[in-house]
This record gives sequence, C-alpha cells and structure tokens, in this order.
Amino acid sequence: MFAFAALLAGGIAGLLQGLVRGGMVTLPAGIGYYQLLTAHGVLMALIFTTYFIMGFIYGGLARTLGGKLLASSRALGWGGFAVMSLGTVLGTIMILLNKATVLYTFYAPLKADKLFYIALVLIVVGSWISGAGMIQNYVYWKRTHKGQTSPLFAFMGIVTMALWLIATLGVAVEVLFQLLPWSLGWTKTVNVMLSRTLFWYFGHPLVYFWLLPAYMCWYVCIPKIIGGRLFSDALARLSFLLFLLFSIPVGFHHQLMEPGISPFWKYLQVVLTFLVVIPSLMTAFSLFATFELAGRARGGTGLFGWLKKLPWKDARFFAPFMGMLIFIPAGAGGLINASNQMNAVVHNTLWVTGHFHLTVASSVALTFFGITYWLIPAVTGRRLTPRLHKWGIIQTLVWAFGMFIMSGAMHLVGLFGAPRRTAYTTYGDSAEGLSWLPYQAAMAIGGIIVFIGILILIGIIIGLFRAPRGEEEFPIAEPEPDALPVPRYLERWSVWIGIAVVLILVAYTIPVMDMLQTDSPGARGYVTW
Repeated sequence: MFAFAALLAGGIAGLLQGLVRGGMVTLPAGIGYYQLLTAHGVLMALIFTTYFIMGFIYGGLARTLGGKLLASSRALGWGGFAVMSLGTVLGTIMILLNKATVLYTFYAPLKADKLFYIALVLIVVGSWISGAGMIQNYVYWKRTHKGQTSPLFAFMGIVTMALWLIATLGVAVEVLFQLLPWSLGWTKTVNVMLSRTLFWYFGHPLVYFWLLPAYMCWYVCIPKIIGGRLFSDALARLSFLLFLLFSIPVGFHHQLMEPGISPFWKYLQVVLTFLVVIPSLMTAFSLFATFELAGRARGGTGLFGWLKKLPWKDARFFAPFMGMLIFIPAGAGGLINASNQMNAVVHNTLWVTGHFHLTVASSVALTFFGITYWLIPAVTGRRLTPRLHKWGIIQTLVWAFGMFIMSGAMHLVGLFGAPRRTAYTTYGDSAEGLSWLPYQAAMAIGGIIVFIGILILIGIIIGLFRAPRGEEEFPIAEPEPDALPVPRYLERWSVWIGIAVVLILVAYTIPVMDMLQTDSPGARGYVTW
C-alpha cells in the first residue's frame, strides 16, 4: 500500500506539472514547478517502483521456497521496510519544504538540504537490509536442497536483487563521500563529473531493476494465467544473467554529450549497451512462443488463429500484454538514445522524457498493475471478481491511451528541439517556441487521462480489499513435461557475479581514476529555487 500511496502522490505532482507545462494553470505562490518535478520523479520512479518490487519478490519467494519465509528473513524484510519508510518520509518532507528541488537525478552542483541526502542513504540502506533477507532465504533453501535447481521465480528475484545491490554501490559512494559531506559544509566543492558518473553507474541499471520484475511476471506468471507452460527455464535464466552482466557497465551512454570522458570509454559502454538487446530479443521470442503454444493448445488454427484464443478479457493478462507491446517502440527508442550520433539530436530534449514514460511508466507500470490485480487477492484471501476484471481492462486502456497521447507528443516535440526539465515558456514569443505549445497542450491532456487511470486503479485496489472472501492463486508456471534439465552452470553465482565485476572494472576503473586526478577546481553548491 505504501507503493500505491507514493504512486497517487507522485501522480498528483505529475498532473500539476503537465498542466503548468501545457500553459493551462498557474501554480499558487510557494509551490514551484521544479519542486513538483522533483516530487513526481522521486515518488514514482524511485519510491513506487522500489516498494512494489520488494513486496512482489518477497511474495514470490514465500510462494516458491517452501510456502513461507524464514523468521529471520521476514524480520530483515520488515526492518528494511521501516528504514526505507523513514527515509521516504524525510525526503518527501524536504521536497515539500522546497529544500531539495534537485530533481530525481539530484545533479550537482544543485545542492539540497543535508536531510535530503540522509533520506537517500536511509532508502538505499533499507533496501539492502530487505535484500539481505531475500538472499538469506534463498541461500537457506539451496543449502537444504543440495543438488536441486532453485525455482525460476526465486532465481530471477535474486538476480534482480544482485543487480540492485551492485548498482546502488555507485549512488551510495556518491551520496556518502561527495554530496553529504558537501551539504554538511565539510568540503567546499564537489567533483561534478565524478558525481554524475557515479549516479549513472546506478541510474541505468535502475531501469533494469524496474524491468526485471516485469520480466519475471512475463516469464513465470503469465504462462500460468493463460493456461500454458514455461517455454524454456534455461533460456529465462540465461537472459536474466545477461541482463546482470550488461546492464551495469553502460552508464556513459547517458553522458555521451559530456566533456571530460574519453571517446574510447564512451564507445566501449555503448557497445555493452547494445549487448543488452540480446536478452531482450530472447525474452520476446520466449514470450510469443509461449503465447502461440498456449493458443494452439486451446484450439487456435492457422497462422494467427492462436491469438484469438488468448484470454483478452482477463485483466491479469491484458495489462501486462499491453506493457509488452508498448515495450517494442520503447526499446527501439532506447537504441536511438544509446547511439552516439542520434543521441546528439535528442539529448536533453522531451524525446528522452517520452522514452522514459514509454518504458517505465507504460511497460513496467502496466505490468505492475496486472500483478496487483491478482497479488492483493492472493495475499488477503479475496477473489478477483468479473466486475473487477472489467475495471482492470478499462484502467489499462485509459492508462495506455493517456500515455500514447502524452509520450507521443513528447517524442515529436523533442525531435523539434523542445528541451526537457523546463516550465511553461514561450521563449520570448519566438516562432519556434510558440510552435511547441500545441504539443505541450497534448502532453497535458494525456497527463489528465493518465491521472484518471490512477484514480481508477486506486478504486480497484479498494475494491480488491472489499471483494468476497476466497482464494486467488499466485500464478507460477510449470515447465513442459519433456523440458531439458537446467544446466548447472547457470546457478554458479560466483562465476556470473565475478564476470559482472570484471566488466565493471574494465569499463570504469581508468575513467574514474582520470576524474579523480583531474585539475578541475570542483563546483560550489547552488540553490536556484
């Protein structure tokens, strides 16, 4: 519920932000546009997603590793939740007091209040504590089931947490050793290039921390919902391991336009970025093979007859499926962002914001909504009624339609050069600036529709808690009867994490050493709000 409270609060901030950017409303005194932008980004991109993912993985671990969690793992989970919640409340207060209007990237030299950076530390440390509980439970299962292959959901959950733990080391170093001492006055300046590099060491794998739980649903839960089976357990595990390897040492593709980084190291990380396409294509192949096999098992014939046999009126399937479809253009946009020459065209424009809303706010969010429709009943002992199914379909369509309008307008006006991170302005009534206004109005209209989708979702959640008593399954698909055994090398954690560490060291050691040895005087802090 904490996750959905953050979604609602972040949605309100996003709605107001869109209306301001579209020139439709003027904010009252004391509320700033960039304050809203910070609240929207932090609450939706960091808080909503992290809380939901933690709860989803814990629920799946309990379901697949023996039916319940170890008491100590449960304690670590709740302990991490408490620490994260303290950090979330503190950070939100700082944003509302307009003492941390630094956007969700908290780029230096913009300088927030020290309590905001302490809040970030609490959120990260709390997630580590909860992650430790997951790993402890998984290790205990492996120790008591020697020689057995761990359940696929549990394996995927631990890969996701391994990705998170490795990635958050970068932002932890940034906050603890740069931003917090700087905000406390212990140091006068901050190395901006190093700060941004450490953030994007974390910032890009953060995208896959959002995506991998959606993939977990697509691989493991959706086949069960549609009456099918896992297409390939081994392929699913390999794809997740490849995400672990190639999604971390790629942060420089967010810094292609920044000076001070050698073109060679940018090129290396762009190559690694494109390698992430491989597990994405593996996932697409596996999923649609699963859909076709399930559809044909239901009597579908002809080239596309199997499509008609899929359960389109089941909100548990329809919402994630819409997320999958949207991820096709979203992934194509990611290839553009990661390409050096094309990135020069769209860098720091609304195109990037549109891409972000297609990936996280559409593909990931819709999948999370689909999970919600069965996860809350499964946990609370309720039933997902036909009426709630219907409202789930409506909510999915409303959200997707609103995002189509909003993100589409962002992509188009971004190609025309409209910058991101700016409030409403006509740029001195310049012809070019005025030509962007219709697109910004479309963005606001799309945002209104999306907010209606949030309200419908909240109504559905309330309805789920009031639904009739009963049992709703936690859908975990089973492998095909004649499936080949999973190769043991896929669960040799020391090897895969070792390879990931080597790739990170190759990609970052020399560039970071150069940044540490630079003669740059550093930057003092600025408060521009």
